[in-house]
Amino acid sequence: MTPEPGGVPAAEVEPSAAGLLTPSVRAAAGALRPGELPCYVYDLTALRTHAASVRRALPRAVELYYAAKANPEPAILAALEPFTDGYEVSSGGELEHVRAAAPGHPLAFSGPGKTPAELSAALGAGVERIHAESLHEVRMLAALAAATASTGRPPVRVLLRVDVPVDHGVLSGSALTMGGRPSPFGMSLEEASEALRLLAGDGCPGLVPAGIHAHLASGLDAPTLLRVARAVAGAAADLAARHRLAAPEAVVGGGMAVDYGRPGERFDWEGYGAGLGRLARTHPGLRLRIEPGRSLTAYCGWYVTEVLDVKRSHGEDVAVVRGGTHHLRTPAAKGHDQPAAVVAVEEWGHPWPRPAAGGARVTVAGQLCTPKDVLARAVPAPGLRAGDRVVFAMAGAYAWNISHRDFLMHPPPGFRFV
Repeated sequence: MTPEPGGVPAAEVEPSAAGLLTPSVRAAAGALRPGELPCYVYDLTALRTHAASVRRALPRAVELYYAAKANPEPAILAALEPFTDGYEVSSGGELEHVRAAAPGHPLAFSGPGKTPAELSAALGAGVERIHAESLHEVRMLAALAAATASTGRPPVRVLLRVDVPVDHGVLSGSALTMGGRPSPFGMSLEEASEALRLLAGDGCPGLVPAGIHAHLASGLDAPTLLRVARAVAGAAADLAARHRLAAPEAVVGGGMAVDYGRPGERFDWEGYGAGLGRLARTHPGLRLRIEPGRSLTAYCGWYVTEVLDVKRSHGEDVAVVRGGTHHLRTPAAKGHDQPAAVVAVEEWGHPWPRPAAGGARVTVAGQLCTPKDVLARAVPAPGLRAGDRVVFAMAGAYAWNISHRDFLMHPPPGFRFV
């Protein structure tokens, strides 16, 4: 094995996992002391490089908002700011957090079940766009806006979240479907027309009917997302013509596929951008926008921990590591194995024997008192020992921020930005 920085040699791992470790992350994984583990390590240089490539792939006419729910770390938001046109937030808490972390960057407020207090806060904060989820929400927003119309705030553009009909089967391969079925998300095209008539009336001062927002599914490849985008843009153009909207907009969604089973592959941004360019030329009066989250930040984060114990159970090797799914919820939430690599630590320093795996593959579990606390199965880690490091890749989105962090009251992870 070849020694790594800090005297930590890399164990033999599959190229698809080991190749995800950037030099900065590998060095950080070796340099962290046991008392500093588990630790999230974010490679901001890798994030900026990826975000820049995404921005280059998109036509100038297409706006890019980052869905902050994927990872709202202030350092992540700051790194993405030069490559984005704004941030999408989905609660009053996210609104307050993102405004403080990235002051002055445009915001769009989305999400079902907005409360009157949240809508009032959005209006008072000068949010540029609000995505309304229902007729009730539009009526509530109109009343709140009318009550504050004398404050002199700039008008807020209102986009209606619409469950745009798409061809049967288009969404069948999605990892998470929000449209084409009963759900709390959005309204029908008929309800959207009624909402636009309401917004165009005299009772909605300070609100501008701007178009539609649609996020029908997640985990789709570029050709499928382009089919969705064509349906959304067509519906938006039709509504804009019928209701004579000035400067209409269409948010065609996020949901770009991130394949944890094939960590070396990435969404086809070049093909997607070219398709959006064709779509923009088809609807020259329509402003297009996308709102990716996971596909921007998943690849910049790693969860680094150490092996506490290795045991044999029913013919398989199981390693127990510090932390677990209460820190890294993604594999349990999505039902996958988190891509992992191993760096071996030669120093042991304890008087008791050092347990080690006897086979070539190991299941990696956390410290929680539940059999669901499994981070990855069949990790190629021959000879894995207590004290070795396991580094989980693709942990930059929907990881720490969606985890049930207080269960069993284990210490929180650390954070490093390299």
